[in-house]
Order: sequence, then C-alpha cells, then structure tokens
Amino acid sequence: MTSEEDDRHRTKMAKRKAVQDAEVAAKSIAEKGLLIVNTGPGKGKSTAAFGLVLRAVGHGWRVGVVQFIKGAWSTGERTALERFPELISWHTMGEGFTWETQDRARDIAAARRAWEKAQELMADPAIRLVVLDELNIALRYDYLPLDEVVATLGARRPDLHVVVTGRNAKPELIEVADLVTEMGAVKHHFAAGVKAQAGIEF
Repeated sequence: MTSEEDDRHRTKMAKRKAVQDAEVAAKSIAEKGLLIVNTGPGKGKSTAAFGLVLRAVGHGWRVGVVQFIKGAWSTGERTALERFPELISWHTMGEGFTWETQDRARDIAAARRAWEKAQELMADPAIRLVVLDELNIALRYDYLPLDEVVATLGARRPDLHVVVTGRNAKPELIEVADLVTEMGAVKHHFAAGVKAQAGIEF
C-alpha cells in the first residue's frame, strides 16, 4: 500500500469513526431487558440463542432455558451448559415434534407445562436471561394462547432479557420484540442428502 493509499484509508476511517461515535452518543438508554426473536427458515436460531447463553454465563449471569418442542434428544449444548448448574436452570419439556407424537392434546399439555415453567423462571429476580427455545413452533400450532404469551412477554420486568426461537414467528410477537433476526435459507446440506450430525445439528 502506498503512502497516498494509506492516507486515504486513514481519512475514510476517521470519518466513519466520527459518524459511529455520534450515533452511539445519541443513544440515551444505558440498559434495557430485551425481547429477542430468532426466526426464519435458515439454520442457526437456537444455536445463536445458546451462544448468547454462553456469553451471559461468561459474565456470571444466571440463565433459564425452556425447550418447548425438543424432547429426549441428547444435545451438545445441553450437555455442555449443564456443567454450570449454579448459573443455568435447564428444562427440556417438549415431547418431540408434532409429527412424531401425533397427539395434539398431549402436545398442548406439554406446551402448557413448559409455558408455566417459563413464567416461573421469568419471575425469578436472580435470572437475567431466559431462552424459550422453539416457542414459535408451539405458537404456530396454537398449543398456547398467543395473546397471553405476547402480553406476558411484553410485561416482563425491565431488566430481564428473553430470547424466543423457532420458525414462523407470529406478527404479534415480532411487533413487541426489541430485536428480530430472520435466518435465511441460502443452502443446506440436508438437501444434498446429509443427515443431522452430532456437534453440528445437535
């Protein structure tokens, strides 16, 4: 890189830094409990949520996890994160995907139990982050009353962060959320015949 190119780059980055600094300075809210929704057809919604759990645990936070659909699967994230029992309260309360149980009443009962556990965790003032894994699926199949869930999440205490995962997030949930990320499906190895693999999918 020539001296002239280096000068141009330095000037460009200085301008960019000034814009960025001004944008940060304009924000007036130092801390706020966020409602985060990870949705969309692409892979990585739960993975991103558990990455956030790891970050929170790194800061010494207490975290609650409720899995609404996933049942008896032995997953790497659960095995790893359960090594921090003093910080993580983990509850896998689903019975598998609905096409596996083929019993709507049973699925609704499981979702209701999971929602009750979620409310219990959200009410615990020691817990700073709650992950509601695959709650969007339970809402999609009408296993839980949408209005009740949205109202409860919207009325959570001011310092509580909640992450909701799963495809097809309801518009009402998106409306009350602070952060919504839609994972896009550009290419997936499953379409090429590759089965779910330990360490990648679970």
